[in-house]
Amino acid sequence: MKILAFESSCDETAVGVVEDGRRVLSDIVASQADLHALYGGVVPEIASRKHVEAISALTEQALREAGCSRKDIGAVAVTYAPGLIGAVLVGLSFAKSVAFGLGVPLIPVHHIRGHIAANYLAFPELTPPFLALAISGGNTLIVDVRDYTDMVILGATRDDAAGECFDKAARVLGLPYPGGKPLDDLARQSAGGVYRLPHAQVDGAPLDMSFSGLKTAVVNLAHHAEQVGEELDRAALARDFAQAVSDTLVPRVMEAARQSGRDIICAAGGVAANSVIRADLERACIEAGYRLYLPPAALCGDNSAMIGAQGYYEYLAGHQAGMELNAYANLDIAT
Repeated sequence: MKILAFESSCDETAVGVVEDGRRVLSDIVASQADLHALYGGVVPEIASRKHVEAISALTEQALREAGCSRKDIGAVAVTYAPGLIGAVLVGLSFAKSVAFGLGVPLIPVHHIRGHIAANYLAFPELTPPFLALAISGGNTLIVDVRDYTDMVILGATRDDAAGECFDKAARVLGLPYPGGKPLDDLARQSAGGVYRLPHAQVDGAPLDMSFSGLKTAVVNLAHHAEQVGEELDRAALARDFAQAVSDTLVPRVMEAARQSGRDIICAAGGVAANSVIRADLERACIEAGYRLYLPPAALCGDNSAMIGAQGYYEYLAGHQAGMELNAYANLDIAT
C-alpha cells in the first residue's frame, strides 16, 4: 500500500510516499531554517505562509520521484498534532483536500508517533514492544511502545523540551539557528569538565525531567562572563551543556527500561542526532545488555517518511478521520 504523507508541524514542509510502512519511495523536505535564522527562532506566521507556498509543488515532486500517479495512492497520512497550530493546519487542510479528491482514507498521525516510526524505516527488523526516547524541539518523552499504535508515556519534561534548550544555549554561544548541529560540532572541540551545570530532579516522579534551570544556568554563565570581561570557553560550555542534557536523559531511560521490562531501546527526534547523547546511550545499553536502535541523522529531524510509516500502522489499526478532523497544538501521544 502506497501512502502519500504530509508533515508541516514546524518549519519544514515535507511530502513523501511510503510503501507498506517500511519502504520510502520519496521524501521531499523544504526547510525554512535560513529564513527563521534571521530572527533566532521560528516565527509561526512566516512558517505557515511558507508552507502554503511550498506544499502543492512538493506534492507533485514527491509523486514524480516515487514513480507514482495519483491512482496509485491508497491513503493520505498527515500530522495533525502537536505543533505550531497555523503550520499544522496548512498541512492538514491540504491533506484533507487531497484525500477527498482522490477518494482515499485520511489517516491522522501524531507527530511524535511519527518520530518513533522513523526507526521502522531505518531498521526493517524492528517491531514493538520497545522503549522509545523521543527528544525534539517541542517534546521530551520516554514512551513505552507496546504496539504500533498502543503507547504509554512513562516520563516527560515538566517544562522546556531538550531541543528548545539546545537552541537557546546555541544562541547564547553565538551559534546559528537551528542550534543543535552547530552546538554539537562546537562541543566536539572540548573534553568539557570546566563548567558545573545543574541536574534537576522532580520530586515523586523519578522518570520526569526539567530543563529550564539548565537553560537559565547557561544564559547566566554567558552573561556573567560578558559583564566581568572574562573569556568564555565556548567549546567547553557546549560540551558540558550537552553532557548535562545527556546525564538527565540516559539514566532515566535505563531506569524506565528496567521498570517496564523492555530490553530494546530506540531514540527518536531531532535531538537524537546529538553525538554525546548517542554515545552515552550506546555505552549504557552495552553495559545493561540492551539492544539499541539509533536512526541516522536524516531520519531524526522532521520528515514526511516517518508520517507515512506510522500512518500505515494507524491505517491497519482502523484509525481514519473525516473532513471534520481538527489540528491541535498539544496532544497526548496516547490519544
